[in-house]
Amino acid sequence: MVAAEYASGVRGWLGPGGLRGLQNRWRVAQRAAVGSTPIHSRLVVREGNVMEGQAALDFRQHVLLDAVETVMDVRAVTAGSPGDGFQIRFSGTLQADTQAAFAELQPTFKAEGMTLFFREHDGEHHVLGVPGVVQPQPSRRIVNLVLLILTLFSMLFSGALSVYQGPVDVPFGQVVIDVLRSLDEGIPFAISLLAILVAHEFGHYIAARRHGTAVTLPYFIPFPGSPFGTMGAFIQLKEPPRNKRVLLDIGIAGPLAGLVVAIPVLLIGLARSSVEVLPAVIPVGSGQVLEGNSILYLAAKYLAKGELLPMPASYGGVQPVVYWIRYLFSGRPLPLGGRDILLDPVAWAGWAGLLVTSLNLIPAGQLDGGHVLYVLFGKRARIVWPVIFLLLLLLGMAWPGWYLWAGLIFLLGRRFAQPLDDVTPLDPGRRALAIFGLIVAVLVFIPVPLIAF
Repeated sequence: MVAAEYASGVRGWLGPGGLRGLQNRWRVAQRAAVGSTPIHSRLVVREGNVMEGQAALDFRQHVLLDAVETVMDVRAVTAGSPGDGFQIRFSGTLQADTQAAFAELQPTFKAEGMTLFFREHDGEHHVLGVPGVVQPQPSRRIVNLVLLILTLFSMLFSGALSVYQGPVDVPFGQVVIDVLRSLDEGIPFAISLLAILVAHEFGHYIAARRHGTAVTLPYFIPFPGSPFGTMGAFIQLKEPPRNKRVLLDIGIAGPLAGLVVAIPVLLIGLARSSVEVLPAVIPVGSGQVLEGNSILYLAAKYLAKGELLPMPASYGGVQPVVYWIRYLFSGRPLPLGGRDILLDPVAWAGWAGLLVTSLNLIPAGQLDGGHVLYVLFGKRARIVWPVIFLLLLLLGMAWPGWYLWAGLIFLLGRRFAQPLDDVTPLDPGRRALAIFGLIVAVLVFIPVPLIAF
């Protein structure tokens, strides 16, 4: 996928550096495992210094219960079996500030060889101890560096190819050789797009490091010969975020940081681009492409050129607002014979940055938009994925690429990232930030990204 989603959910830490065999336990733990076997009566008095077998387990239960009771009104304690996905569960009502309570309890559970989870089910809080502790492994930074170099070269090639003016009626190999000889012509495009992707990924990276969450450096994905020379980039968290506040900060930082760079790049590129009359007919198979529009992109073109572009030769007897709504969502009718902006390579990179942001902010699953949706609505966010899936299928009639995205949403869109502490709510400032993120998602969304001839 473009700007391939970094594993910012808890699944990321179940891979290298995660807990061996914990994935199934984690999935069950998310459900806060219903059914209980109260063990109050099985807790033994802590006598002596050495305990073995069941007595040792009971001693650990005592240690954890003493700690949990300092922040929670405990109603029941449940010993978990391997199939439950937890070793011990405390049910009741958290009395203290939940964020502070998690920070207080986490070292105690870690000392007992468990990962701490806060969950809420049917109005009751659950404190879960899951066997195993995350041990983030060091990254192989040479891989990040090699991929970055390959991606830069791939972008240079795509940038040079986009401005290629040589003969086209020659063998393809000759075209490749000619483009390679003029790679320097791809520098404006490559540097502009790479700056946007770097800002996006390091937005995630810096936010994760700021919260003390172990994270990899960005992995850039080269895609030679494609319009952009890359399929984007991703980072992977080596451990799950602590709570929804941290999840939001990490998830939203990428798109916002990318936009901070993409918008100036786009405006500079638009200022360097010219507005010209489109031909009345563009032959099929000519290789020409019309870029799609978002609300933000239309506004940027209006700011740069003082008119809505593309400007059709005729509105076809409909009101302008009706024409623009129809064109925005269908790409039809084509504005052939009208006026449009011919994008400079820098503007093309800026537009690509908007596309990357729009795809990442689709509110589903492990995408950045999915994180924003989840921290706002919790488990109710799962209700949205069928709507997104159907909308993408409908948009696929205008741009077939949405069928691929619909398939991805169908397979992965129902699984949202959950933090360790899923009880602590967003503070007012972050709630406003999350709502702003959804508004940005609407403004940058490109219903018909490309129209190829």
